[in-house]
Amino acid sequence: MPSPCRRPGRRVLFLLLALLLPSPPPARAPAPPGPAATLLQALGLPDAHRGAPTPRPVPPVMWRLFRHRDPQEARVGPRRTPQGTTLRPCHMEELGVAGNIVRHISDRGAPTRPPEPAWASGQCPEWTVVFDLSAVEPAERPSRARLEMRFATAAAEEPAGWELSVTQAAEGAVAGPVLLRQVVPTLTVPVRAELLGAAWAHNTSAPRSLRLALALRPRVPAACAHLAEASLLLVTLDPRLCHPLARPRREAEPSVGGSPGGACRTRRLYVSFREVGWHRWVIAPRGFLANYCQGQCSLPAALSGPGGTPPLNHAVLRALMHAAAPGAAGLPCCVPARLSPISVLFFDNSDNVVLRHYEDMVVDECGCR
Repeated sequence: MPSPCRRPGRRVLFLLLALLLPSPPPARAPAPPGPAATLLQALGLPDAHRGAPTPRPVPPVMWRLFRHRDPQEARVGPRRTPQGTTLRPCHMEELGVAGNIVRHISDRGAPTRPPEPAWASGQCPEWTVVFDLSAVEPAERPSRARLEMRFATAAAEEPAGWELSVTQAAEGAVAGPVLLRQVVPTLTVPVRAELLGAAWAHNTSAPRSLRLALALRPRVPAACAHLAEASLLLVTLDPRLCHPLARPRREAEPSVGGSPGGACRTRRLYVSFREVGWHRWVIAPRGFLANYCQGQCSLPAALSGPGGTPPLNHAVLRALMHAAAPGAAGLPCCVPARLSPISVLFFDNSDNVVLRHYEDMVVDECGCR
């Protein structure tokens, strides 16, 4: 009697991986059917990237977050997390906030800003910055919205501090309300301002677009500064991707190969992003070990192996019944008993750098159920 638990084909495995993740509706046109399209939507992309992304350096903070969060990256490279540290699911330890999606969003107002004239002392210019947040889904709850700016000044010596004001930019001539003011001691390091609670309220969805007017004025008369770069670091929590009971990855390697008739165990399956043609816009990793479960759950090896996952009592009962009367009940199935997460760093269709964390994507241990 054939076992009800068969080894899945490669196409079916890709489809199952895609179905593990929530699939938001397409923003433009419906994607063609198939596993690749479903996985694209799960990554938060309505369709495949139109050619190669515009060349853009990956911000160092995004690399740090990826290497800190991705278990497979930490496993193959130098350990970046202190020994004994447990990464909490759906929490960004380095930023100190809850979240499983991080976006580094570039200022879209820079190409349309007119050249700055030679302003007199004390009459410094204002700059309008625009951030496209249309890719943020309504289910996501922002936990940090950090405005990051780099300024440059032509003065030989910096004045004794600056004052930054951030205003809601209106489409017309009337200025919007002032969102925040803060003292900036120096311009030698990037200037940061927290917008969550100022630009929009806590526990609410992010707006579709954010237009801000920035003004930086010296606290004593001095030369004006120049806005060199502005970006938004947005951290959100998508509860659909959050599994509070996720477990840390074990250090044991899955078995390679093995016959279908062997005992239930983890088998190696590597998913390469190059093979599906996504290597131009997926920054890291190049692929990941998805693995799968395969093997028999007959008595006694699969049910009493040392160090393995203990089977459910129902699985033991089914195995006993199958041994006594093979036609009465089928064997229990070899299924995942422990899974762990992956992180993916990629360019979205707006060429923003996005880090998404997915729970339960890698099979670490199999058992009979």
